[in-house]
Amino acid sequence: MTVDLFIPCFIDQLYPKTGWNVVKVLEKAGAQVQYNPNQTCCGQPTFNSGYWNHSRKIAEKFLKDFPHDRLIVVPSASCAGYVRNHYRELFQNEPEKQADVERVGRNIIEFTDFLVNTLGIEDLGSSFSHKVTFHDGCSALREYGLKDEPRKLLANVEGLVLRELPDNTTCCGFGGTFMVKFVPVSAAMVEQKVENALSTGAEFIVSTEASCLINIESYIKKNELPIKTLHIADVLANF
Repeated sequence: MTVDLFIPCFIDQLYPKTGWNVVKVLEKAGAQVQYNPNQTCCGQPTFNSGYWNHSRKIAEKFLKDFPHDRLIVVPSASCAGYVRNHYRELFQNEPEKQADVERVGRNIIEFTDFLVNTLGIEDLGSSFSHKVTFHDGCSALREYGLKDEPRKLLANVEGLVLRELPDNTTCCGFGGTFMVKFVPVSAAMVEQKVENALSTGAEFIVSTEASCLINIESYIKKNELPIKTLHIADVLANF
């Protein structure tokens, strides 16, 4: 199966190795990966901040960058959920763009969702001998509806011990620009998230959302805590 790959801007800029690991895993799963180097951002940060005119321009570019009627795999349920659910709002007064909006919305799919529900793969032959806990991103859980798929994949990683996070439906405090605009509230939320993770005895906090991991990792490093963060693709790529 040939798929297009969308790498979110924050992975491209901050976690490029994760992007490569996504390719590695997809190819191991048998997918033929097509990557358009002209791609940039889906426009979610500006949309969430209320700059819809800017978001519309970014979205127009996204539609042009992904012109094919085939699946668009993205290692972020947050980005996938935004494109699926909000591009219609951006272009509700532009009927000439609706066909492209519907095509992209129909085709975009989160990375673990694609592996488990499209390819039917739950075991990639990965090995990771560590104790981990899993963080459900708010957008992944509530907007996209992702929960079981990453856990099914982690359950089949040799040597991995998954310890569920207390209050795992609670936000980490990232929330896009929320962590910048409401620093004290965000700091308190991420402190609670990391303390809950530490209580499990886990060595790593794993998530499908690199955006959440930015906030979590910054708190961990600032406080020199004995736990690390990893995107699920970085775990699955160990085979």
